[in-house]
Amino acid sequence: MNEHSAIFGISVAAELAGMHPQTLRQYDRLGLVSPSRTSGKSRRYSMHDVVQLREVARLSAEGVSLEGIRRVLDLENQVVTLSKRVHELEAALADELLQRPGRRVFAAGSEGDVISLKAGTRVRRSTQVVVWRPLEQGK
Repeated sequence: MNEHSAIFGISVAAELAGMHPQTLRQYDRLGLVSPSRTSGKSRRYSMHDVVQLREVARLSAEGVSLEGIRRVLDLENQVVTLSKRVHELEAALADELLQRPGRRVFAAGSEGDVISLKAGTRVRRSTQVVVWRPLEQGK
């Protein structure tokens, strides 16, 4: 079981959220919090749904309209989804970089050019001495 497991009937979810079951039905009709349905069409709420119901109650108490609340919930859900996707992509990239044979490292050359190196090698440094003398005015 996880926070998205639909286990609560409407009366239990309403009690956990501190609301009347009819309020939950109304929120479902408006698309604010849409629970899962059983084969018999009865609503089943998850702990995530209950948390969202509490958030609806909090925002409503602060004077936010139901349409505003719907938009806030949509954006919060989108942020969670995108954060999960970023984490997945970061993990995939890390795995790819670790498992890629012959991976390459890049460094800056003395002239500002890009030098490709094999992993674990170093850039050969020049040991030349360069003397700089400014040009005299008028020459």
